[in-house]
Amino acid sequence: MKESKGKFQDRDIEQIMGNLLRYGVLASLCVVLIGAIFYLSQHGSEKPSYRQFTGEPKRLIEIGKVWQTALQGRGRSVIQLGLFILIATPIARIIFSIVGYILERDYLYIAITLVVLAVILFSL
Repeated sequence: MKESKGKFQDRDIEQIMGNLLRYGVLASLCVVLIGAIFYLSQHGSEKPSYRQFTGEPKRLIEIGKVWQTALQGRGRSVIQLGLFILIATPIARIIFSIVGYILERDYLYIAITLVVLAVILFSL
């Protein structure tokens, strides 16, 4: 990163944020693809049953259980972990934006971005 008179340039911060989003989406894509391969290798020949609706099991809803079962190689859990990464990517961008605005000492944008982060975290 280049510094000019003790401050980061806007272009540097924008480039880092763009890379953060790009690599977050690529990481999510890779994890979902690996999960799909696991899932199809384990359940690809099964026929779905649509007679009775069953909700998602807890192992696919709670982040701790998703992590545990993904490490066991369960395909749906690995896919869910990839989706969590995809959801976390823009949140990480918002957090990085706050850090960038702190370094630039732009207090109005710090406040606005904190409100945006609070709304997103509350909605989760």
